[in-house]
Amino acid sequence: MIDNHIFHDKKAAFYTLGCKLNFAETSSVGQQLAAQGVRRVQAGEEADFCIVNTCSVTDLADKKCRQAIRRLKKQHPHARMIVTGCYAQLNPKAVESIEGVDLVIGANQKHLLLDELLKSDLSHPVNAVQTLSANDEFVPACSSDDRTRHFLKVQDGCNYFCSYCTIPFARGRSRNGRIADLVAMAEQAGQSGGKEIVLTGVNIGDFGHTTGETFLQLLQALDRVENIRRFRISSIEPNLLTQEILEFIAQSQRFTPHFHIPLQSGSDEILKLMRRRYDTAFFRDKIAQVRAVMPDAFIGVDVITGMRGETERHFEETERFLETLPFSQLHVFSYSERPGTQALNIKPIVAPKDKQERSRRLLALSDRKCRAFYRSQAGTQRQVLFEHTQRNRKMYGFTENYIKIEADYRLSLVNKINTITLMNYDEEKNCYCYS
Repeated sequence: MIDNHIFHDKKAAFYTLGCKLNFAETSSVGQQLAAQGVRRVQAGEEADFCIVNTCSVTDLADKKCRQAIRRLKKQHPHARMIVTGCYAQLNPKAVESIEGVDLVIGANQKHLLLDELLKSDLSHPVNAVQTLSANDEFVPACSSDDRTRHFLKVQDGCNYFCSYCTIPFARGRSRNGRIADLVAMAEQAGQSGGKEIVLTGVNIGDFGHTTGETFLQLLQALDRVENIRRFRISSIEPNLLTQEILEFIAQSQRFTPHFHIPLQSGSDEILKLMRRRYDTAFFRDKIAQVRAVMPDAFIGVDVITGMRGETERHFEETERFLETLPFSQLHVFSYSERPGTQALNIKPIVAPKDKQERSRRLLALSDRKCRAFYRSQAGTQRQVLFEHTQRNRKMYGFTENYIKIEADYRLSLVNKINTITLMNYDEEKNCYCYS
């Protein structure tokens, strides 16, 4: 039994960078600390603990992590600084060297944070930075930090080893929770008032390595959770989004027609350099399959510009390919050099100005496609879930197919699902207005 006397009247500040999976895991850490009496720091207070959950997907992400640590230490100069996440896992020495850092915890050791604080003497300063490495245990997580949506971690790690990516090194091999346990967590989220759950992971379609279960079986089990109204699937690899999964979602009353499917390049030559597990023909067919069973689905597509080896010809192939695809939005990333990846052996290197220009062109394409998709939904009847957040007396929500809705703030609408007809499209804001 934990003696939480040492945490009496302690306060914690949290800062999370990166993916939805990180946010879910930060929330779980916060819940652990709250159970021991540690409360979140309020404005104007100084924290006893600062917990930074880092990302390392790009050089820019690393830089943002370092800036966040220094900024928090300046705001809370006497706090214990605990840094975890992918940057802490991949480059612990760099994190240790940042002035003020007290504890560095690998990406898969976040659940040990409470234990490490219990071991420490909180009445004395830390004399040396302690670093914990990662293991391959699956640790479940579900966020519930003032959000209408919950984020349920169902899988972790990746076995794919794409040539540009460090995630398998940061997160370990693919592993997952038991369906029965994940269903129980979803039911608990529903009992606490949650209406929507986003399934998160590193490579969620690869679900099943740990338990011998399948991703489709997980979806089928969650679909029977009556007190959750909506489930969304986060990013899923195109080769793992099967026809059976699509047909199941199309007839489901709870799973939404909303997909986030990574492409990364529209050039088959670059896809091979990236070590992706499909070609452009396969990807085109997959998008067509989605549209065939769910014509109004929102389809987000990831793409990387400036990968080593990407010539102007390769980029133009990507741009032409994307022009012909019926997606709803692009998520555009500039390639970033990652230590230890196979991509570092590829030539030529793309100049930063060329990466920026290619990203600009694809973002412009994304904007056109997204606005066209929004306009295509005018006059349709949709269900919108409004969120707690209020900005300038406005509130926002999303339909099942991820159309953004703006309304004047009304407490009566918060965390409620309302059926509306999409009218009054605001071209400038790219959202529909509801009154």
